[in-house]
Amino acid sequence: MYIVGLNGSPRENSNVKYLMSRVLDKCSSLGADTEIIDVPEVLDAAKFPFCVVCSNPCSGECYRGTDLELAFKKIIRADALILGSPVYFGSMSAQIKAFFDKTRRLRGDKALVGKPCAFIAVGSSRFGGQEATIAAMHAMALVQGMTVLGTGHSDYDAGHLGVSSQQPSDKDEFALSRCESLALRIMGKE
Repeated sequence: MYIVGLNGSPRENSNVKYLMSRVLDKCSSLGADTEIIDVPEVLDAAKFPFCVVCSNPCSGECYRGTDLELAFKKIIRADALILGSPVYFGSMSAQIKAFFDKTRRLRGDKALVGKPCAFIAVGSSRFGGQEATIAAMHAMALVQGMTVLGTGHSDYDAGHLGVSSQQPSDKDEFALSRCESLALRIMGKE
């Protein structure tokens, strides 16, 4: 099994990346190959970081031969995805949104239909917009036809929308337990 995390945080050592690593480390311990793609870096290397609808339907020309094309190949190949974002003004970062705006070609090809997708959001306060951020990422995944995964697992409880945390995430025991249950859910360890 190959699982890709899409880290939408522009901060180098972010809380989002920390939690994503916790989920992926657990998946790895259960036999998965895992990888984190730092979305801001991939967008920085693209010819155009934001979709400008240069062709309709999308030809993919704007990202051909870039790290963005490589990232798209990885998410198509992945058995499951994890999307992670800090909370910015009650929603996801511009970087993760821009990344998904650029997936128009993948949508046209139905390349992500049915792919399991899980979510992580980190805010500065306990009730800082994490659920709204996760709901916005759910919408992106559903538009791609992906299968939305929550954190429910028989060893824990029925679950939540995704892993929600208050920074610093390494001190948020509840979020850390959600990382464990999410990893088990992704790996199909009921």
